[in-house]
Amino acid sequence: MSELTLTVMRLGFLAVLWLFVIVAVQVIRSDLFGTRVTQRAAARRPDQAPQQRRPQQPAPRGRQRRGAPTKLVITEGSLAGTTVALQGQTITLGRAHDSTIVLDDDYASGRHARIYPDRDGQWIVEDLGSTNGTYVDRGRLTTPVPIAPGTPIRIGKTVIELRK
Repeated sequence: MSELTLTVMRLGFLAVLWLFVIVAVQVIRSDLFGTRVTQRAAARRPDQAPQQRRPQQPAPRGRQRRGAPTKLVITEGSLAGTTVALQGQTITLGRAHDSTIVLDDDYASGRHARIYPDRDGQWIVEDLGSTNGTYVDRGRLTTPVPIAPGTPIRIGKTVIELRK
């Protein structure tokens, strides 16, 4: 082989080696520091004028039953003590960053489960096809089930209850 061919091959190998090192450093950095999350308002380009927002009116609720739960409480897991007010909206649970409650749990799926109100004011829990399952009062959830206040809902190491 000619000297020119060997030099080009050496430089190509060196470039591939440096590319590998840079990619490895980026992967390690993202594992240590996580992914960057940008707020939607910050992602807006400066040349776009902000839209006028109408004052939000509370969503019309269905019939509120006496003794109906008013909050969701995480009793076990890394988020123990966290409380979310139940205001008639769907609550999604999972590891995905856009979930209502983001679970930092190895046994939770990205979109693990959801809790939502039905027309009668009862709260329903539904497994969204998770790998490890959702457990309600020690039984694995296979279909959407109404939840009574105080009934434990287990997703991996996290336990959630509806409370008054």
